[in-house]
Amino acid sequence: MEKLKVIYEDNQIIVVEKKPNIPSQADKTGDIDMLTIVKQYIKEKYNKPGEVYLGLVHRLDRPVGGIMVFARTSKAASRLSNTIRENKMKKTYLAVVDGILENKKGIMEDYLHKDQRNNISKVVDKNKKNAKLAKLDYQVLKVSEKNKLTLVEINLHTGRHHQIRVQFANSGHSLFGDQKYGIRGKGKQIALWAYKLTLIHPVSKKELTFTDEPNWNNPGWGNFID
Repeated sequence: MEKLKVIYEDNQIIVVEKKPNIPSQADKTGDIDMLTIVKQYIKEKYNKPGEVYLGLVHRLDRPVGGIMVFARTSKAASRLSNTIRENKMKKTYLAVVDGILENKKGIMEDYLHKDQRNNISKVVDKNKKNAKLAKLDYQVLKVSEKNKLTLVEINLHTGRHHQIRVQFANSGHSLFGDQKYGIRGKGKQIALWAYKLTLIHPVSKKELTFTDEPNWNNPGWGNFID
């Protein structure tokens, strides 16, 4: 069983680090997934008999690592799901992108269409059937002039399929190590990390912020070690 890094836990929620290349939930590969790993952790730690309840309220793409929150009660799951629908859960990512961005900060707004069959999304005209608005803002944190790579911080305003990956690729600055949409770092780990999560606790109603940094020694990230 995968060793779990727990960032925070109480009797309503548990916040953990998802390692890259682990599915958020079970899929057709049959590989171990985060939902199973966290359930097993709770079962063993609290010596719980029978099936452990755990609510999956959001997901990260399989190759992406970083912070995830799970609900430990159905009440917490319902309330967290509502905050996500109301866009009150703030997700901030770090990414390494190809090239040097012209603007040090900016907003990207596009319309995306998901190709279910091929599991990819594309930027399309807003009038295309089933096109959905995708919006994010970013700021440049650091530039590697030598390797022509840029470290950016990204705040999602919407949660579309492969949104960050597609929007940056469409802008000409695909993510390092992105095997679907990228041009740099083929065969390497994608340099996209969910590093900050701000949420309203489902019971106490307090605003909580959690952070978790990537492994800066890995390819892509390693270009930004001082």
